[in-house]
Amino acid sequence: MPDKQGGTGPVEARDASAPRLRASWQRSARYGVPDDEVNPVFTGSVDTSSLLYECGHEVLQGLHQTLANEPISLMLTDSDGLVLSRICGDSTITRSLDRVHLAPGFFFAESNAGTNGLGLALADRAPSLVRAAEHYCTSLRGYTCAAVPVLDPLSGELAGSVNLTTWSEQSSELLLALAQTAAGHTSALMLARASGRRPRRAPRGEVFRMYAEQVEPPPLSAGWEHPLMEAIDAMRRGQTVLVTGEPGAGKTALAAMARRELRPRERLLNARPPAPDDVRAWLTVWAPELGKESTCVVVSGVDTLPAWAASELGQRFSAAHVESGASPFVLTAVDPATLPESLVPHVDTVVEVPALRFRPDDVLPLAHHFARRVRGREVTFTPAAARALTAYDWPENVKQLRRVVREAASRSEVVDAPQLSAEIFTTAGHRLSRLQAMERDEIVRCLAQPGATVVGAATELGMGRATIYRKMAQYGIKARQLRS
Repeated sequence: MPDKQGGTGPVEARDASAPRLRASWQRSARYGVPDDEVNPVFTGSVDTSSLLYECGHEVLQGLHQTLANEPISLMLTDSDGLVLSRICGDSTITRSLDRVHLAPGFFFAESNAGTNGLGLALADRAPSLVRAAEHYCTSLRGYTCAAVPVLDPLSGELAGSVNLTTWSEQSSELLLALAQTAAGHTSALMLARASGRRPRRAPRGEVFRMYAEQVEPPPLSAGWEHPLMEAIDAMRRGQTVLVTGEPGAGKTALAAMARRELRPRERLLNARPPAPDDVRAWLTVWAPELGKESTCVVVSGVDTLPAWAASELGQRFSAAHVESGASPFVLTAVDPATLPESLVPHVDTVVEVPALRFRPDDVLPLAHHFARRVRGREVTFTPAAARALTAYDWPENVKQLRRVVREAASRSEVVDAPQLSAEIFTTAGHRLSRLQAMERDEIVRCLAQPGATVVGAATELGMGRATIYRKMAQYGIKARQLRS
């Protein structure tokens, strides 16, 4: 790729990074980023109250103590590339970075500053090292930047990045390793200070075939049927559908049901998003299936893909076509606004799946369906259990309902309130520590026993009556739902 100076571009130095750098340069050109100087957007305020800032700044301060005599600037950014903090003991490099606006309060994403370390790390959600001439903007070519994304340990969403910048002539062999260590420590500290909640399981990029019996739910309400029919109608017209909705709402299930309704004998694959480092292998596994006769791929979570992977996927979509005219793929994402730019032209229709809390009439039919799949026969839910299930808000949607019902049905063919997870009897609006969760579960267990009273539960737990009432209010425990 020719550069602005008539040379060979940024990709000769490191062949392994060439595809990502090339894609980043192309995006920078599309954004209209100047090639001679950085003109990033400035904001007058920086959020220093977030958990990311609290933990990241503390980690970088500790790292700075070991690098106090080195010309290295340590920076923390949010997910949009806004520089939140900068720590550096070298006044020369600090003044130099000020001149190119790599400072707190400035946005340094690719769309603002072209190809650079932190911008590439955020775009691809992967550790990135950008040296000297690999920068898109000539005014940044005096630096080497190593950046690593920081993921929220609970949601798995992109929280920001850690960026280490030094002079381009300095050795950069350890720079990326230091950035990776700092990002890892930041994420671990965020988890520790998020009241001990379990981290979200890392994406594994599964690719598997979906069979009809796996996606056949019971008859559901209009809240589900309307988007289903909308998707079927769009697919019948040969349009490519993007299914959106909250995590766990059933986006992939709806996409699969729509295809099954339209083409019952079709070979249906589901490709779930992988970890950033596994994208290349993930694409190799399933992308050749695109365009094969009577084959459709549901590509889930495309809004979580690195920018370079989304760009390559867009190219594969352009090349994939079948004689029947039906689109050989369906996409899912949480929000259409988060769809990667390179995939936008491939979407004809957006269908939204409502969250389960907006479809309360679907809770019990789905609960019976999931329970029947666990035991192989019908399972009974008592009135108390049914009330608890339908009254809960299900913040994790159908995925959470399936987990709760499977756990309960695995223990009994008659599911009563005591068999249900304690979490659905509470409305605590804050995160609980492990000890708090154990305390909540014990209170629920005592109150769910036949003939239980608050006074009796207080006695069994060794608490005063006022204390247990206070704990019930603290955890949002609804005693009435626990009684048959």
